[in-house]
Amino acid sequence: MNEIISSSGNEYASTVIDGLEGSDINGFCDTGSYSFNALLSGSLYGGMPNNKIMAIAGESATGKTYFTMGIVYKFLVDNPDGVVLYFDTEQAVTSDMFKERGCDPARIAVFPVSTIEEFRHQAITVVDNYLELKKKDRKPMLICLDSLGMLSTNKEMTDTAEGKTTKDMTRAQIVKATFRVLTLKLGRANIPMIMTNHTYDVIGSMFPQKEMGGGSGLKYAASTIVYLSKKKVKEGTDVIGNIVHCKLFKGRVTKENSMVDVILNYETGLHPYYGLVEIAIKYDIFKKVSTRVELPDGTKVFEKVLYRDAEKYFTEDVMAQLEVAVAKEFKYGVSVEDEEPEVQDGSETDIITVSEGKYKGTDFQFGAVSLKEDEENDRLQLSFDYNILDSPIEVVDEEFTQVAGDILASLLSEGEIKKYEND
Repeated sequence: MNEIISSSGNEYASTVIDGLEGSDINGFCDTGSYSFNALLSGSLYGGMPNNKIMAIAGESATGKTYFTMGIVYKFLVDNPDGVVLYFDTEQAVTSDMFKERGCDPARIAVFPVSTIEEFRHQAITVVDNYLELKKKDRKPMLICLDSLGMLSTNKEMTDTAEGKTTKDMTRAQIVKATFRVLTLKLGRANIPMIMTNHTYDVIGSMFPQKEMGGGSGLKYAASTIVYLSKKKVKEGTDVIGNIVHCKLFKGRVTKENSMVDVILNYETGLHPYYGLVEIAIKYDIFKKVSTRVELPDGTKVFEKVLYRDAEKYFTEDVMAQLEVAVAKEFKYGVSVEDEEPEVQDGSETDIITVSEGKYKGTDFQFGAVSLKEDEENDRLQLSFDYNILDSPIEVVDEEFTQVAGDILASLLSEGEIKKYEND
């Protein structure tokens, strides 16, 4: 076998038993979120593969850039001699943004680019020069492209300058050719790459669905594709952050269509533990008791309190059990016995904080909301569920139902009905 490999002239060819250089995953980049790590790798302590491309796609303002910066921060912390190359197509990042997120500005280089060809030339040149170094001289490197959707082509730039409005029909082919070359080089160099992209609504689809721009080439090249959507987190009337729904559209390590939620706080950033409670409940590590969560020692706390002091409640033993659970939940080939049905308790609505009255400071979410016919009185009756997350006082169900009903009526009158409609 070795003679056949030698005769081929391919310096990167090898037998499977010796490992496949550039293809085998030999490490992961921690994203800063345990649940997001699990979604990508099937391990709380994994993350994105260190030699593959990960695409983060979503509509405008879903947190793609913020998310990417969180990963950049964690990469620099875990690799004290590492560097980051940030290709910026939107002129959306500033030095202050990196500094505010705790990133070492001396180890981040920003490359403004406007065309696919420009990005291709610069990225491939950097990676080729990196590959020429001896392995012992190579410092850990992370490449980011934010975002693909804003890149033009040379032809589009020329046509625009000449006043033409025709679309460049070769754009998809150029994107495909770019990543066809870059994917192999990144694998050989053990350089991970994060790429953000926009999504659009598929026209003519029977069911509402999103699609990522850039053509089929990108879908083939990316090892992992995650779609993001969001909902607001409020304190009173103030929006303090977003809960980001992360759906695995494509994964070669973990199960496609898996989902986790992470929270991005505008002040504190990505919460490392958010999203683990749902997994812990599903696999009987924690138990849901009314509006609280029961821990293995019998302690009952509100979910919000649990996340507020996460290191206290997510003990070493709990994390060890969760590591087994996420392998069952996300990895291919791991069976899940007696799987519990997914809990639906208002997780798809915004978190609402009562701003006045007896229950001031109480956090809750609406669940299913519907209109039912009251035939006897010839009218429509509003029906709803809710889930209390945290409260400074003991909640009396009958009293709070009235409070929640008043808030819901106010939301409906303000045009927020679409958020709470039950199909």
